[in-house]
Amino acid sequence: MAVSPCSSGTDQKKHWWITNRKLVDRHIKDARYLISTQEPNGIASALVLLDAALTLSPRFEIALELKARSLLYLRRFREVADMLQDYIPSLKMSSEDSGSVSLDNSSQQFSRERVELLASSNLSSDSFGLDPSFKCFSVSDLKKKIMAGLGRNCEKEGQWRYLVLGQACCHLGLMEDAMVLLQTGKRLASAAFRRESICWSDDNFSLPAIVTTSGISSAVTTPPRNVRSVSPSENISHLLSHIKLLIRRRTAAIAALDAGLHSEAIRHFSKIVDGRRPAPQGFLAECYLHRATAYRAAGRIAESISDCNKTHALDPTSIQALETRASLLETIHCLPDCLHDLEHLKLLYNSILRDRKLPGPTWKRHNVRYREIPGKLCALTAKIQRLKQRVASGETANVDYYALIGLKRGCSRSELERAHLLLCLRHMPDKAINFIDRCELADEHDLDSIKDRAKMSALLLYRLLQKGYSNVMSTIMDEEAAEKQRKKAAAALQAAQAAIQVQQTQYSTNSSDFSACNDTVNSIENKTTTSISNSNAFQGVFCRDLAAAGNLLSQVGFNRPISVNYEALSC
Repeated sequence: MAVSPCSSGTDQKKHWWITNRKLVDRHIKDARYLISTQEPNGIASALVLLDAALTLSPRFEIALELKARSLLYLRRFREVADMLQDYIPSLKMSSEDSGSVSLDNSSQQFSRERVELLASSNLSSDSFGLDPSFKCFSVSDLKKKIMAGLGRNCEKEGQWRYLVLGQACCHLGLMEDAMVLLQTGKRLASAAFRRESICWSDDNFSLPAIVTTSGISSAVTTPPRNVRSVSPSENISHLLSHIKLLIRRRTAAIAALDAGLHSEAIRHFSKIVDGRRPAPQGFLAECYLHRATAYRAAGRIAESISDCNKTHALDPTSIQALETRASLLETIHCLPDCLHDLEHLKLLYNSILRDRKLPGPTWKRHNVRYREIPGKLCALTAKIQRLKQRVASGETANVDYYALIGLKRGCSRSELERAHLLLCLRHMPDKAINFIDRCELADEHDLDSIKDRAKMSALLLYRLLQKGYSNVMSTIMDEEAAEKQRKKAAAALQAAQAAIQVQQTQYSTNSSDFSACNDTVNSIENKTTTSISNSNAFQGVFCRDLAAAGNLLSQVGFNRPISVNYEALSC
């Protein structure tokens, strides 16, 4: 009896499926053994086997779960997010523009597959009960419906996706997504536990640790000796409480910033970035950027530039960090450094237009949309041309170092030294990388590049602060020298005025003495004149008597008796 070609093809497909299934089961068995060793090299080897198994069976649930948990154990959080990005709530809730070309490659491939699937189908539209004129459909609506179906069928697929992806999103800084995913995972796990506990007897009823279908606990670390082992559910609860605490503090800080309470906003953001427990890299970058805005509003330019430097070190593709730092440098008239940041921003815009998508993975959050990039690039090019003209005209020497340091013009030397000391203690290049110790990096391989960027930017800021200190100190010294000259001139003028006053006092004293002397002299002269007049009167009488005596002698001659006229003498 002849065998039909259809049956032979079916037998071949059945043989191929059985063979591949055996190979997939063998890969899964070997991968489980390697994962059970909990050694990084063994888990990395298990990933190779799991990739081979997924190549043969892309939808095999156990292989997907083992791969996701292995990536989470190796702290390759970005790969976990890329693998399960269809379950990230922010991506499902975001409405993508139909005219935007910034769609991710996976969604484009998904859309192309759906279009090809319907186009290559041999079934007619009548079999679906559709109108024969139907020729097109909305891919975005279909994607939303499929994602909604995945959400409804999450119980069939297993709650491990939400727990694993929630932890990965937490380490990547997607706090809201992590909270939603972890809460959903806990709810599904509790519902599954309740369904399973219905058929248990009282003797078998207990609360064992949550174990996955592959036999691997979701905890990624083994507790040390003499320490109580923590169940995976407790780990999830602690992680959820930490996420909620960070979200509350960030919400309070942003609310204070919007209300104009800059010091309060700075305090809340400082609690996050200086906390005892490390925070995720992406979340810290966002908090540093918001605190830079608060510092700028409070007039603390150096601290704001420092936070922009930290944001750029953690996220070199942050457009808002470059824009904020360039604006700060332009505010203090530091045009060469401002031009450097603007040129860097221009290169980033050009790379976005070249790649036709925003930098980073699809799930990464940005403060700008792709359709805004061309307009921003045109405005940025015009601004760069204006700044170059200002630099060519010689405005590079007019840097406002007072605003950089945070002092008012006319400050004293003690105020400058105190402010400079505080800034040096905060922004020394050796201490510029200390913030990395309180940061949980998404990828440990980025540590060296983050340190290099942080050191370079901190060194530039430190040199600018030193230059500002020397410039302001020279200005203060010139003002002090001018003040000394003014004091000397004022002292000399005061001494001259005092001497003139002394001379005037002496002159007035001498004038009074001279008038007294004149009065004395006048009185003496009067007395002398009186005495002289009196003496002249007596002298005239005496002379008359002598004349009379001589006349008498001439009349009688010598040795002759004189007849005296007593009546004349009596007169």
